[in-house]
Amino acid sequence: LMVWLRRCTHYLFIVVVAVNSTLLTINAGDYIFYTDWAWTSFTVFSISRTLMLAVGATYYLTFTGVPGTATYYGLIMTVYTWVAKGAWSALGYPYDFIVTPIWLPSAMLLDLAYWATKRNKHSLILFGGVLVGMSLPLFNMVNLITVADPLETAFKYPRPTLPPYMTPIEPQVGKFYNSPVALGAGAGAVLSVTFTALGCKLNTWTYRWMA
Repeated sequence: LMVWLRRCTHYLFIVVVAVNSTLLTINAGDYIFYTDWAWTSFTVFSISRTLMLAVGATYYLTFTGVPGTATYYGLIMTVYTWVAKGAWSALGYPYDFIVTPIWLPSAMLLDLAYWATKRNKHSLILFGGVLVGMSLPLFNMVNLITVADPLETAFKYPRPTLPPYMTPIEPQVGKFYNSPVALGAGAGAVLSVTFTALGCKLNTWTYRWMA
């Protein structure tokens, strides 16, 4: 019975965590709609994405104990995100304007940290957490680089869910404009260690609940 219960919980949790983490970060790629605050949004959303990836992937990774499962988790999030972002395409937004979070490389680094340290949980928290926190903003900046003529597109396609006072206006200078990647990666490197530790803790709690 316990084996059956653990397997069911295992599959239930991965679906629930991956779906919810994707839903919580689904609009975290729409920086360009907030042209005044794009860099600030990028920094803050980088941290929220790091949280959702680090907690879920670490939980799943330590639950199975098999390096590679964090990447699998990242793949699930990628698929969910692309499906959800397909709605923007249906609304008529140009394909090269739809920003989709990049999860996989950071998840692979988490797996690598776990594997390289011979499945040491404390090393996973320290090294894996720092790697995820520092890499996510870096990989996601690629999204903004590839957006074609963002300001013009933001004016042409105002986001339908934004109230009138938040429609894009001419960008202001000085809102974290120096280096949003460095700010996101710096904050992420510190906070992701805590996030990763939380993922490990959730795993412990799950086993206790099942016992």
